[in-house]
Amino acid sequence: MSATRSAMNGPTRPSEARDRLLATAERLFYIEGIRAVGVDRVIAEAQVTRATFYRHFPGKEDLVTAYLSARDETIRASLAAGARQAAEPRDLLMLLVDGIGQEVCSPGFRGCPFINAAAEYPAPDSPVHQAVLTHRAWFRQALIEAFGADGHPEPEQAADVMVALRDGAMVAGYLGDPEAARHTLARGTEALMTAAC
Repeated sequence: MSATRSAMNGPTRPSEARDRLLATAERLFYIEGIRAVGVDRVIAEAQVTRATFYRHFPGKEDLVTAYLSARDETIRASLAAGARQAAEPRDLLMLLVDGIGQEVCSPGFRGCPFINAAAEYPAPDSPVHQAVLTHRAWFRQALIEAFGADGHPEPEQAADVMVALRDGAMVAGYLGDPEAARHTLARGTEALMTAAC
């Protein structure tokens, strides 16, 4: 729900049905692909009525953008928690690399949900594609700030390299050896941080 709508109607109440729909969509979209899973399947597996689905999501694209937004919020919250835990910007970068490495090596890993969604919704004006770009812009900016705080002489370039390393690790972890992808990401990030010294 948008901030405007929430402010107009008061605090949003959690909806168990909406949560079930999102959890079901997340599982199915990630495992099988977004376009391969129809609304009827999500409704059936979430055990809600069609009317309940449309009360929360006007259409499938709205469900997909909500799924990506929920992923984005989780990642932002994890990074914020890491920032509170990290004593130095360098520690935050290493926590980030460790988190990505754990994700890449986790059972059932099928690549980056954002890259996967962008591949299925390539039109730049699609709300789904825009949700992916919003997440990536935030991630890049968070890296720029972390590299800048660590004293890197070119934090924007370092962030761009780190985004490419992360994307590569996600693809390599799914298509190849996850442990090798994790180690390559860690070594590449360490090389970037060395440039800050």
